[in-house]
Amino acid sequence: MSSMGARVARMFRNFNLENRVHREISREKPISAPKHPVTAALEAPSSAGAPEAPESVNEKNAPLLDHLRSLYVESTDPENPQSSRQEEGDEAERRPLQYSVPADRLGLVELTDVPKGKLTLPEALKALSSHQQQPNRWTAEKIAQEYSLELTDCKALLQYFCPFRIQIIPPASAQTKRITDS
Repeated sequence: MSSMGARVARMFRNFNLENRVHREISREKPISAPKHPVTAALEAPSSAGAPEAPESVNEKNAPLLDHLRSLYVESTDPENPQSSRQEEGDEAERRPLQYSVPADRLGLVELTDVPKGKLTLPEALKALSSHQQQPNRWTAEKIAQEYSLELTDCKALLQYFCPFRIQIIPPASAQTKRITDS
């Protein structure tokens, strides 16, 4: 039934198609809007032929070439201001690892040094556990000196990064069952 409906629709769609096409072609085309005098003046020579470039465009300009040769551009990444430093400077800015996890266990590449001002995760955990066990001995100043960190970063690390703190929230009412209650 659907093929028959498509056939009927095609007949109505193609009915008198040639006459409708001739009628559309013979209809007058709309006139384009008048052009601005400046644009019309620029297009007038192009209608006669291809526009010719002035001779001064094709000639070499010696002062401009000398200026171009003297120009030096150095690009930097705005996200990472240290990316433009040379490798010799980076070697001086690195420190050896204080504490590391064996690479075989986690399938990671073994690191030998890290940039100053940075910590690896094992070093951060070691520093935090040392501070938690002996806060008088491992102060923020000593940790910052030991791991070449900024003092403000070290204080923020000790204040906000708390992986060993466990809090047990008591139930709101006595009727609420606890896990240990049976």
